Amino acid sequence: MQSVPSQAIRPLSLNASLSSSRLPFFSFSLPIFHKFKINPSIYNKSQKVPLFLTLRCCSSGSVTAKPSSEDRRNRDVQEPDEKVVALRRLFSKPGIGIDAYIIPSQDAHQSEFIAECYMRRAYISGFTGSAGTAVVTKDKAALWTDGRYFLQAEKQLSSSWILMRAGSLGVPTTSEWLNDVLSPGGRVGIDPFLFSHDATKELKEAISKKNLELVYLYDLNPVDEIWKESRPKPPNNPIRVHDMKYAGLDVASKLSSLRAELVGTGASAIVISMLDEVAWLLNLRGSDVPHSPVMYAYLIVEVDGAKLFVDNSKVTKEVMDHLKNASVELRPYDSILSEIRRLAAQGAQLWLDTSSVNAAIVETYKSALDKYRLNLGSKGKIKNKRYDESNGLSEGPSGVYMRSPISLAKALKNPAELEGMQNCHLRDAAALAQFWCWLEEEIHNNVELTEVDVADKLLEFRAKKEGFLDTSFDTISGSGANGAIIHYRAEIGSCSVVDPNKLFLLDSGAQYIDGTTDITRTVHFGEPTAREKECFTRVLKGHIALDQAVFPENTPGFVLDAFARSSLWKIGLDYRHGTGHGVGAALNVHEGPQSISYRYGNTTPLQKGMIVSNEPGYYEDHAFGIRIENLLHVQEINTPNRYGGIEYLGFEKLTFFPIQAKLVDISLISDDEIEWLNNYHSQVWEKVSPLVEGSARQWLWNNTRVIHKQ
Repeated sequence: MQSVPSQAIRPLSLNASLSSSRLPFFSFSLPIFHKFKINPSIYNKSQKVPLFLTLRCCSSGSVTAKPSSEDRRNRDVQEPDEKVVALRRLFSKPGIGIDAYIIPSQDAHQSEFIAECYMRRAYISGFTGSAGTAVVTKDKAALWTDGRYFLQAEKQLSSSWILMRAGSLGVPTTSEWLNDVLSPGGRVGIDPFLFSHDATKELKEAISKKNLELVYLYDLNPVDEIWKESRPKPPNNPIRVHDMKYAGLDVASKLSSLRAELVGTGASAIVISMLDEVAWLLNLRGSDVPHSPVMYAYLIVEVDGAKLFVDNSKVTKEVMDHLKNASVELRPYDSILSEIRRLAAQGAQLWLDTSSVNAAIVETYKSALDKYRLNLGSKGKIKNKRYDESNGLSEGPSGVYMRSPISLAKALKNPAELEGMQNCHLRDAAALAQFWCWLEEEIHNNVELTEVDVADKLLEFRAKKEGFLDTSFDTISGSGANGAIIHYRAEIGSCSVVDPNKLFLLDSGAQYIDGTTDITRTVHFGEPTAREKECFTRVLKGHIALDQAVFPENTPGFVLDAFARSSLWKIGLDYRHGTGHGVGAALNVHEGPQSISYRYGNTTPLQKGMIVSNEPGYYEDHAFGIRIENLLHVQEINTPNRYGGIEYLGFEKLTFFPIQAKLVDISLISDDEIEWLNNYHSQVWEKVSPLVEGSARQWLWNNTRVIHKQ
């Protein structure tokens, strides 16, 4: 499944030298965070966090965008949107007084997948894609999304909305648009819990160019006000302990290493708000968020203690005992700001990752620190003390503003996590073999199946496998033209019937108790055209090129992105998404800080233990889509030379499932590429065939046979 950089994934810049430690991979005898030390001055200079969908306009002329109604011939008259009208009425209420309001996709933790009660942007706009930003002014409503969702947004937005195709020629960013449509002195409102501090800082600077003011609405979210009783209740599902045989490292060891890092940076505590970081650090899992085994919580780790801010009703006796053993105290979820104020009042040096911690927390801390300093200053206790917010390390209490060390530590999988990922991928492959065997038989028997039917049946097969918990994202089941919608979601009543004479793209994944899977296969049930075969083969060539890549340590993922695109580029084709994203171990299907993408702002090196996807694709709008995806584990490669005395890295496959040979144009691939495919299919048979029987085993045999170049 493809993703785009966001606050949820945070593909931020890291100086390569910061991650070049030669320490053994996850040696449990050493503090696990020490090898991720980051100089705060480097962090402040190098980190440029992109505001949500702030893809710059490439045009030197005026910026324009068409209403979504102009993309649909059957909608010529704009109709008033009742929700937008109701939202605008709140703009002039006492205590609000705004001229525009921004509704992002995120929750208070900058999550990619969020609970239904926090899907404010989807509620107000009707657009249900996972990435997007809505902006409502007194007379306009606009929605920004990226290339994965252009076609979906065209279908879902009413004629009242302007669709902003982020990254397209002539399309302004949100701040450029606000500067253009609002008069000087205008007030732009946001919910500070829903934006990272870095995002608000960038937004504030951008709109100040036209003398616009950013207004924080702490106590009221206007969308919630009009949602009222129909808004879903917050989740309160029970939390569970993530077993040591899957976690590989106990909580006490993780906290001890983190505390050593706190001491090293001069911080007295760290505020952790990313849900997967909280879950990983405490070896806990939840089910508050669809597809992600996390729970809504904040965590503050101090040098001498820790506090988990969570709804107490979610905490079972087992979890309570687990937390007590790690000396973690419980606090109410909504008391986080009061605890921030309390710590600041004591002069605490809080470590805050401003790329992920929301603006409400950061601004509350800064405001409370100002009061603390003012109080000490009036007593003459901090005379001649310098305070320099820019470097985060001053003589007086100022806060430590650096990336969370947990992000990278979590990305480097330990042996137990890798074993769990390997095991669950094989069980997943067995479920897929049973499913594809069933699907091909149904199609060949002329059974009419919708895209939803197919996704539901796949879930049935997966649900029977040991340790299955949930899908890792909404299954993308796209026949023909729907396959060209990169993050298409089939829905009852509007989806298509699977056409045996068209390409069919299936991108799916699962959450198991021991790991997370993500796989895409594209197939044709009939006879593919020469064009379809050529496009598929060029995507496959890119997939193979990346899979076989060998590269020196300290290489960031963007360096490898061209490997996957080269064959497409040769005939003037490309795709509108990154080539690879990080994947969690029994955690989020999208995780950072690593990625493989044409977006070269992410300089995080790929390192041993990281897991990434390999998923080049090609999409012809209104015709077909192609994507081939496996998950890969970064490992050291034993090269005959070691230029510069450094390690060389490559990939080991985690995904083992056939790639349809019928779609391969043999004339376009080399002998080495045929050998790769045959070797891969040989491994698939060896690893997966013992897990299936009967017709599924026969299907697997038929689809892993040796291919010969004619």
